[in-house]
Amino acid sequence: MGQHLAATLFTASDQARYRHRIHRCLEAFGRMVTEGRFAADEPSTGVEIELALVDEDMRPAMLNHAVLDRSASDVLTSELGRWNLEINLPPRMLPGATARDLEKDMLDAVSSAGECARGVGASAVTIGILPTLGAEHLASDQLTEDPRYALLNRQMLTARGEPFRLDITEPPAARGGPSDGSPAEHLVLDVDSIAPEAACTSLQLHLQLTPETFPAYWNAAQAIAGLQVALAANSPFLLGRRLWAETRVPLFTQAVDTRPVELRNQGVRPRVWFGDRWAQSAYDLFEENVRYFGALLPLAEDEDPFSELDAGRAPSLHELRLHNGTVWRWNRPVYDVADGVAHLRLENRVLPAGPTAIDAVANAMFFYGLIRALAESDRPPWQQMSFDAAEANFTAGARHGIDAALYWPGIGTVRADELALRRMLPLAREGLAAWGVDGSEADRYLSVIEERCVRRCTGAAWQIRAVSEAERRGADRPTAIRHMMRAYLEGMEANEPVHTWPGI
Repeated sequence: MGQHLAATLFTASDQARYRHRIHRCLEAFGRMVTEGRFAADEPSTGVEIELALVDEDMRPAMLNHAVLDRSASDVLTSELGRWNLEINLPPRMLPGATARDLEKDMLDAVSSAGECARGVGASAVTIGILPTLGAEHLASDQLTEDPRYALLNRQMLTARGEPFRLDITEPPAARGGPSDGSPAEHLVLDVDSIAPEAACTSLQLHLQLTPETFPAYWNAAQAIAGLQVALAANSPFLLGRRLWAETRVPLFTQAVDTRPVELRNQGVRPRVWFGDRWAQSAYDLFEENVRYFGALLPLAEDEDPFSELDAGRAPSLHELRLHNGTVWRWNRPVYDVADGVAHLRLENRVLPAGPTAIDAVANAMFFYGLIRALAESDRPPWQQMSFDAAEANFTAGARHGIDAALYWPGIGTVRADELALRRMLPLAREGLAAWGVDGSEADRYLSVIEERCVRRCTGAAWQIRAVSEAERRGADRPTAIRHMMRAYLEGMEANEPVHTWPGI
């Protein structure tokens, strides 16, 4: 999706040509898997982090192009909403002290974006959902001025045939259960664009793999997705309502749901998708994307992938890559070509942005260490638990955050923080050692996760407490949220882990 799209109208002929070509791409990909036409297995990682821009009142600042005009950074780019930016940090290997370098690079990039933002009267903030967004910011005229976004918006609205509906209710247990007497907060809103997707600002982690190693690592990532989102939740507010601990999950699912009610009732899969089975091969995941989802952007090119393979070159597989970018799996398989060599990557899309660089890198290192340990274990969890249990964990983690009750083989159902402390942190440490990460670096970042669990304070928990305290003192909800956001921005810029932030 990182390309400019010139076409604006698609005919039946375009659709038929694209369908033919995407199946040719899929066949070529299968041949490449069989023949081992991919880069070697190296612990190469990549990180993307999305930012929101706010004005001095902590409201969205529609200034992303103005900020980019002031920036000389080659890692900063625009995103879907006019209040969004994205940082793409360069790939790096895991061994040694790479994590400390990653934290520094992330700090420098966010700081540079913030400095450019201040030049136009704004600030840059890393947060899962900007809680000061209003319904007026979720209209099509708030999308970044870019032909690809306008085209995608039109195609998705056409596919759905009616406005997108947001319908999210706060889980009662998040407020201490129904016995506290307060009604669950509820958001219902119809929108005429995919702009709500821009409200979902995330941290995306990449890991280069081979076709042989990919299934185990993808399965491991799926198995821990619920724990990931529970321990990193940072999106409790949307349009002034307190909803899920990680409201980004239902919001993203609904914001690009091209299914009308009839198709949902028939069991048609949503384009934001957890999946429905453990993977046997990377090919299966790409094939499912083609089989289950229609083309949104049927833009075909002239390259013959088999001619490229016969010539000893890595084909671009343009149509397959474009289609893959319009199916938003929480753990997405990615095909790419760099320096003439084909690469296969796992893209983990579970995590929200923020709260700080050290929190984000801690989340990343926990992920990389844990999936290494699980993928290479003698009896991995996907041989002991159903896929439905992994998906139920994911939903529970997003709903309840660190309070979520999660199932794990050999333990049963246990609270997320207890699962991390008793089982997962030691495994993550073993996995980082296997990657060759320095012990002191592993300790620095895994201790952040450990203390977050001990103090039971995620970004979402801190936001909720800060807003509740301001309301207790007499502030209304909008004022309380703005007060919380000012303190949040201070904590983010200080780069102290969120569990150490003072109450307000």
